[in-house]
Amino acid sequence: MKSATQPLFDPTCSLCPRLAVFLAQVRREHSGYFARPVPPFGQKRAALLVVGLAPGMHGANRTGRPFTGDYAGILLYKTLHKFGFASHEGSDDPEDGLKLKDCRVTNAVKCLPPQNKPETAEVRRCNGFLAAEISAAPPRAILAVGGVAHQAVLMALGLTAREYRFGHHAIHVVPPSPAAPGGMRLFDSYHCSRYNTQTKRLSAAMFEAVFRDIRVFLSSPR
Repeated sequence: MKSATQPLFDPTCSLCPRLAVFLAQVRREHSGYFARPVPPFGQKRAALLVVGLAPGMHGANRTGRPFTGDYAGILLYKTLHKFGFASHEGSDDPEDGLKLKDCRVTNAVKCLPPQNKPETAEVRRCNGFLAAEISAAPPRAILAVGGVAHQAVLMALGLTAREYRFGHHAIHVVPPSPAAPGGMRLFDSYHCSRYNTQTKRLSAAMFEAVFRDIRVFLSSPR
């Protein structure tokens, strides 16, 4: 649960020394890249919050918009559009006019980690931002894209992994809490990375099935 002084996002955050040093190196080597903490994208008050892992080197770390610029974003925004959560399928350009509808996209870790692998301590340090984001405008549904995102959501909500185990297409009923007074549903999906789709761990149809359940849930009475 967030403290009274915890911001939802800090564009100058350097709480993780390893990530701060790495981003400084990336800025030197790729002067045109965003290469800073990547802010959430979408409506501040939204029924659906999509939580990913962290910015990708040539994706969000380059563009400054979560899931924009790499394959994972192609599949995510195409699916969001198909199910009515986005104005169009998006592109590599964060100035493409894409608008999310009753949806927000964020990451468990806001800064690019080396080899796309944040350390556990880094996930914990960044978790206050996610907890504050959820508490400030509790969504009805959260989609955790990948196991790390799932763990980060549980941490933000003060829940234990023992009671809410990650699994593709799993749906968890989250009871009311100070962070989410109305309760919510937590939906899980394998990460929509190129690796997962190329190895057939995740297909577009599998990803869409998760979103179909989300849309059905959000269309039901409270």
